[in-house]
Parts: sequence; structure tokens; C-alpha cells
Amino acid sequence: MSRINQFLKGIKVVDLSRHLPGPLASLMMVDMGAEIIKIEPPAGEELRTIGPNGPNGHSGYFDAVNGGKLGIRLDLKSEQGKAALMELLQDADVLFESFRPGVLDRLGLSIAYLREQFPRLVICSLNGYGEQSPLQLEVGHDINYLAMNGVLEGTGTQQQPVAPWPPLADCSASLFGMSTVLAALLERQRSEQGCHIEVALADSVMPLMVFSLVEAQQNGAGMPRGAALLNGGAARYRTYQTKDNKIVALGAVEPKFWAAFCTAADHPEWIERMNDPLPQLELQRELECYFSGLNESECQQRFGEVDCCFNVVNNLADALRSEHMQARKLVFQRDGVMQALYPAFVDGKPPIPRQNFRSM
Repeated sequence: MSRINQFLKGIKVVDLSRHLPGPLASLMMVDMGAEIIKIEPPAGEELRTIGPNGPNGHSGYFDAVNGGKLGIRLDLKSEQGKAALMELLQDADVLFESFRPGVLDRLGLSIAYLREQFPRLVICSLNGYGEQSPLQLEVGHDINYLAMNGVLEGTGTQQQPVAPWPPLADCSASLFGMSTVLAALLERQRSEQGCHIEVALADSVMPLMVFSLVEAQQNGAGMPRGAALLNGGAARYRTYQTKDNKIVALGAVEPKFWAAFCTAADHPEWIERMNDPLPQLELQRELECYFSGLNESECQQRFGEVDCCFNVVNNLADALRSEHMQARKLVFQRDGVMQALYPAFVDGKPPIPRQNFRSM
């Protein structure tokens, strides 16, 4: 067993959250040794019906984010269900929840009440817009949070915004929530007190926008699609289509990588054009023409061993078969369920595979 699987040994997490952000956070805690009790409503979580069918008679999405957890179904609108939850929380360290603000209050399980009953409990609320927002009761999904925060301004083609995949706000909120929970557990060792953490999905993308904030401060517009250095404006940082209709990615941001690429391409005259004004449409057209004359194999032969940040755009199936994936042992299939483990090696070892989701 890897040491990473022991980091949170003895930590008990009760997870009321649904869909992706909360379940992904607790899933990563599984890989670090925490015990996760997942609470579903009596009819099961909605995620069981969303996405492609998996090997266990429901959506594979559900299994993908709930591996290693123990499930129980409770009706929190009933006194019996609330009592069962309170019993589970008696020795719990962490509670995740993803209800809209006010829902727990109506259930008689307000944050204030839970904090009073369990002063050492770390509670993490993952919701859309946050309680201290005029939008607190509005509905939304990942694309809405990205749209309202300027992310889609810089993502996609010049003609149309395209929401990135995987869902950026969901995943970033998940990881910010988990990291704050871990910090709170560390602080609890000193204070003996838990706390309430709230991470709004709409807030979670802004720390990722640090470069865009610089652009906005300087030009008042952020990073328009296809016009900035890292979103399609530069010839040296974008994708190109080959003669055999494959796609290749070039990421030669630094001068040494750009020079290496231009030299390997037999176009040394491009080197001095590295900092042509953005967007570099003319230089991009020249590179498009260049790559359209090479097939994938020729590209690999010419650039594969050159330090120029070049690679072919893989589909996921090819990525999973890659030498890198095989060597790292962080993604694989167990009993028909695909697992992506916590991406950290500790003392040279990755986490061990999880057991699949089990119901009480």
C-alpha cells in the first residue's frame, strides 16, 4: 500500500453532495485513506440516471465519482432519516453538502445547528453562487458560471465561445473545497474546533483567471478568443491540421523551444517573427500551410525528438494506451468501472486502486 493511502486514515466523511463537485472532492479523499459515507435520497441520486449506462445497472458517471465509498439512502425530510444522519455525524470529521442555500434550514439541519451539535465537524458547502450573493437561489451549471465570469470570452473560436471540457467550474470548486477541508482539519488539531467552509462554483474559476486579470487590468477587455498569447492568437501556441487530417499541438512559448521548432521545420526565418503583433494571423497561415503538407508520421519524425513542445492530439482511447499512462498506473479499469486515481506519487508509489461503490 502506498503511503498516500494512509494520509487520511481515521478520517470519516459524510457526503450529502450530488453530481460532480462534492463527490469528486470526497473521491480524492478516498485515495488518501478517508472513510466516505455517501448519503443518497430514497430514490437514489439523480446522477444514477445521467450519462451512459455502466456495468452496474445505472449511469457509469455515478460509479466513476463514487468508487471506494459506502452508500446509504436516507429520507432527510423524515424524523427517522434526520436521526440516522445525526448518528452518522457523531464521530464524523467532515460533512460535504451541495444544496442551495436555505435547504438545510428547511430540513431542520441548518449549518448553525450542526455546528452547535458537532463543534469539531468541518462542514463544506459547495453551491452555485454562495449565500452572500444576490444570485444565491438562482440555478446554474458549469457553462453558466463560465459565461458570467468572463471565461468564455477567451475560450473557443473567434466566431463562437465554446465551453471547455471537463467542466472547469465544477472541477475547480471540487479541488478548492477539498484543499480547504484538509487545511481546516490541520487547523483543528490546534484549535479543537471545526468550521463551515463555503465554496461557490461561480467563484471557483476566478483564481484560475490570473493571466486574464492581468490582461483586463491593462486593456480593460481580458483575453478575447483567438487574440491572446495562450488562446489562439500566437502561431507558436495552437493546433494545426496535417495532410492526413490529424491534429497536432504546438506549445513553443519560450524562445528556445520556438527556435528549435523553426530550425527542425527548415524555416529559420520564422524565429525572428516570434513576437509579431497578436493575433499572428499571417504567421499562423504560413504554419497551417506548412503542416498541411505533412502527414502525422512525417510530423512525428521531424519534431518528435525535438525540444519544441510538440505532440499529436490524441483521442482518449489512444491516451489511455500511451506509454505514459501505462507507466504511471493512475488510470485503469476495475470490475468494469474506469478509475482515475489521485494524481500524486508518494515515495515513488501511486495510490492503490479503490474498491467499487458499495451500498449498506
